[in-house]
Amino acid sequence: MFGNDAEFILSIHRSHASELQADAAQDRLARSLPRRHPRGWLSRRQHSARTTDARR
Repeated sequence: MFGNDAEFILSIHRSHASELQADAAQDRLARSLPRRHPRGWLSRRQHSARTTDARR
């Protein structure tokens, strides 16, 4: 349908390149932020149980 339309191919290339750059920037930001370990009520409860066991 489009054949060898250079402008169309170039627009696809530019949009794909911008998507790759956005993904790279998002990955860089994620690596720069400190990781937070998920703490549920169960893990906190087990942790406090261990500290009380050590005190006995």
